[in-house]
Amino acid sequence: MKDNLDAVTLSDMSVSDLLDVQIIEHQSFTTPWSFQAFLSELVDNDNACYVIAKIERRLVGYIGMWIILDEGHITNVAVDPGYRNRGIGRLLLESMAVTAYQRGVRKMTLEVRVSNKVAQTLYTSLGYRFCGVRPGYYRDNNEDALIMWKDLSKNENEDKPNLRY
Repeated sequence: MKDNLDAVTLSDMSVSDLLDVQIIEHQSFTTPWSFQAFLSELVDNDNACYVIAKIERRLVGYIGMWIILDEGHITNVAVDPGYRNRGIGRLLLESMAVTAYQRGVRKMTLEVRVSNKVAQTLYTSLGYRFCGVRPGYYRDNNEDALIMWKDLSKNENEDKPNLRY
């Protein structure tokens, strides 16, 4: 079932969002980031950009990115299990590409588990391409990560004012 994505609001992640972020983080990952890791990203990392998605007052997803020179590295993206397959992850990724482009980023990268075919399909549909492997990247089971890259273009990222938050 697709939700009306007009009901989704995007905003910068704040410290007050972290308890809800932690719930989704623990539901989504076998090696979740700690509260302290997110707090450090928000408070201490000038290269970090974190965005949340809400429907009404409920936090339903989030995404993070590091900006290093003209490259954006997606650090994490997750959607509440009860809200998956509704376009929220796509919306978060598209909005982060727009934000990145506005900040001078021209290439985006991320890692994804070799076994995570659903995420790979989403990333590929958004223009990410496989460019390498990080052997044993995931600590929980020593699984490899696929490295994916995407070139950002002006037409794709300046013509989407509805994705600016």
